[in-house]
Amino acid sequence: MAFLTEDLVFGPIKSRRLGNSLGVNLLPKFRKICTFNCVYCECGWNPEICDEKARFATPQEYEQTLENALKELVGTPKEPDSITFSGNGEPTLHPDFPEIIDITIKLRDKYVPKAVISVLTNGTRIHDERVFKALLKVDNNICKLDGGTDNAINKINLPNVKIDIEQYVKYLQRFEGQVIIQTLFLRGKHSCDAIDNTTDGEINLWLEHLKKIKPRMTMIYVIDRETPEKNLEKLSSEEMSKIADKVKALGLNVEYYS
Repeated sequence: MAFLTEDLVFGPIKSRRLGNSLGVNLLPKFRKICTFNCVYCECGWNPEICDEKARFATPQEYEQTLENALKELVGTPKEPDSITFSGNGEPTLHPDFPEIIDITIKLRDKYVPKAVISVLTNGTRIHDERVFKALLKVDNNICKLDGGTDNAINKINLPNVKIDIEQYVKYLQRFEGQVIIQTLFLRGKHSCDAIDNTTDGEINLWLEHLKKIKPRMTMIYVIDRETPEKNLEKLSSEEMSKIADKVKALGLNVEYYS
């Protein structure tokens, strides 16, 4: 079952990482649009064919929707700890993403100044200077890095854009530590092809990337919901703890969710 939403703003939901998380979906209703097609994505597979033209909400529609939601939630037990951009795919694909971040900051400061703004992104748009500068403005710029090699990322994330992990790491270095790296660890198969980003070789290369990026936090986690590829294995808490210890040994902050 795919977890797709028709709402521009939804929740709040209880997040393992972000507390009361008020979700923002900048993508079309009940339709996934993404530069990745991850084997574990809770939104399901990317559609093979879609006849209808994608419609994105305008910044004005978004501003009104978010303001209405915040007015309703402020001062209640559901007041958000985080305004979180996720939704039906890659949020930075919205053509007005930078303007929408500015709107979000303005409304957050007005209604819920203690809340953080979080963006869950696969990072494939951080080469765009407008997207890069917008991500620098948010509290939690959370970029995906699901392996140490191009091969692992191609197998796990099934990108529809060219992936060069060395170039990607250089883009991540531009944040000068103002970035959170998120990595999902798993083993399994897809189309009879073995998938495993938990080998010593993969983890060691992944750690080398972290040393270069110097993120202010690394979030590692396991499968938590139904996945489109069924032949995947959830790692144990013990395995995740060992990976977290390797990150700590570098002098970097890490949180793990199992």
